[in-house]
Amino acid sequence: MKTLGKINFVMLVELLALVFFRPSAMAQSVPQKLENPFSAEYLQDHLRKESPRLVLNREIEQHLREKLASDPVVRNVYEGIKLNAESVYEQPIINLDIPMEERSQNNQLDISRDLLDRVSKLALVYRMEKDQRILERINEEVIAACHFPTWFPKHFLDVGEMSLGIALAIDWVGEDLPESTVTLAKEALIEKGLKPSWPLDGSNPRWAYGHNNWNQVCNGGMIAASIAVAEIEPELAAKTIYRAVDGMVNALSQYGPDGVYPEGATYWRYGTSFSVVTAAMFESAFGTDFGMLEYPAFKESAVFRVLSVGPSGLVYNFADCGERSGRNGDITLAWFAAKTGNGTYFEREKFLRPPAEMGDLSRLIAPALVWISQYEEKSEEAMPLAWSGDGPNPVVFFTGGDADANKYYFGGKGGRGSVSHGNMDGGSFVFELDGVRWIIDPGNTGRYGLIERTGFGLWSSCQECDRWKLLNKGNFGHSTISVNDQLHVVDGKATIVDFKNGENPEATIDMTPSFKGQLKSASRRFVKDGSRSLLVEDDIELLPETELITWQLITQGDVEIVEGGALLKQAGKSLKIENLSHPEITISIISLFPPPLSFDTKKEGLKRIELRIPAWTIKGGKTKIAVRLTGE
Repeated sequence: MKTLGKINFVMLVELLALVFFRPSAMAQSVPQKLENPFSAEYLQDHLRKESPRLVLNREIEQHLREKLASDPVVRNVYEGIKLNAESVYEQPIINLDIPMEERSQNNQLDISRDLLDRVSKLALVYRMEKDQRILERINEEVIAACHFPTWFPKHFLDVGEMSLGIALAIDWVGEDLPESTVTLAKEALIEKGLKPSWPLDGSNPRWAYGHNNWNQVCNGGMIAASIAVAEIEPELAAKTIYRAVDGMVNALSQYGPDGVYPEGATYWRYGTSFSVVTAAMFESAFGTDFGMLEYPAFKESAVFRVLSVGPSGLVYNFADCGERSGRNGDITLAWFAAKTGNGTYFEREKFLRPPAEMGDLSRLIAPALVWISQYEEKSEEAMPLAWSGDGPNPVVFFTGGDADANKYYFGGKGGRGSVSHGNMDGGSFVFELDGVRWIIDPGNTGRYGLIERTGFGLWSSCQECDRWKLLNKGNFGHSTISVNDQLHVVDGKATIVDFKNGENPEATIDMTPSFKGQLKSASRRFVKDGSRSLLVEDDIELLPETELITWQLITQGDVEIVEGGALLKQAGKSLKIENLSHPEITISIISLFPPPLSFDTKKEGLKRIELRIPAWTIKGGKTKIAVRLTGE
């Protein structure tokens, strides 16, 4: 009876655990749904009948016209759009013979983006000014694109961007285009856009329910196409929008729980821009965004985006991101400004740059002018000086704030290589002081097409895949630790397990999963222990298999080895590296310029600073590596 009682008690505990804990676990794994009423009947009853209805509608357009007359920011951006539209005439009509560049992939994506760029800018200017010359050029561009044999559905991003461009063109200026052109465009949207989005075997394409930017771009394009042809193909349009709304939550859920975009700040701008265009299309066409703005952590992602740029103007460029934040105002961030009234999200001075200096504006700048015109400042909320965000690729930031004379900036991360656009960079970080980025992330190669055409497997992420041979993808090109000169475990996720705010914020990252089979445990602690210093501590417990621990910093600064560490010099300033824990080990310098592979990241002066600690020197199987970075 005692044994039976014990069994019953255990069963009761397990039952209570299921009742009280399993639902929350399930809630985290199953994305929250958006409102999704879509059917052919719903389209018939709720879709705005007259054009425009994609981002613009008659009321929104009237507001835009008023702002063009009264708001200097709106007028200035519009003048930049006009210059961009005029430059279209310097190019031949869109075609499939555009020469490949190093970045061009073996698909039609650059061509689709070019079409979207051209017709959206031309269409906005035509809508405002009714210039017959512009209408004629739009007509030629649309006809040419619709006569392409395909829009390259095997790389569906191409179809998504092309569909958005064609849909915007006929929605915004279709009433003035020849009827034959509108008919051709709608047929192309159906035959080259919507139908190829439905595999013949009845399954859903991977992107429709994917978890990265493909979901956002492709579903956004299909929604635009569906709205454009809803009257002639209501069933196809309705089921496509229903699938998109159902599937988009898989991408939106990746922002959770705190707003970190797993693919980094540059891809935040790409993926999120298509999500906000989608929300704007829903609002203009149906009067609601079906819950997109209020989706958990979506609004908070604007905080992540702002904090991702340091005082130097450089982005915390983890994943496949570029490091430049852009000279022109961030149009995606401006959408969040329009929705929240938070002036911190509205880059007013950048939007007021002289139009002649703006250069090539975003291909989504025309729809973005709508929400730029809708912005009204209600507050200007200061960004937190320390912030930590969890999720598939967790990050942490320490800053000194806008008024900080030291221009202090730190960004660190967890994560794993197998996340979309991921690197083996768990525990890595960037560090700025005095406006200088001392510790860097190598960032994106920017030459996807060139790499792919060599036969290199850039996109596969198995443990031994080619991707990790690239300097900026494997752990040897990041400021982290490596063990036994081996790669990190590709699926081993480093997580932020502790975060403390305050005058001296700190964060601890559990890196143990990154070193499965290499270390028993590993954790990294970052502390802003002064207004001009950062302390990095690694607590490491060895396994019998552990032979060597390499502590790494990646920099472009000039390095001078000094007693107890090293001195970095850059831009007339200096940063001291204090080897607090292992002063008996001399720092080594490994040149990474030129890089190991000819098509790898090339940064002049790039180097890896190393502390190489043999396992046999570690007593008791445990060690702490402590290094302080201090501005001179």
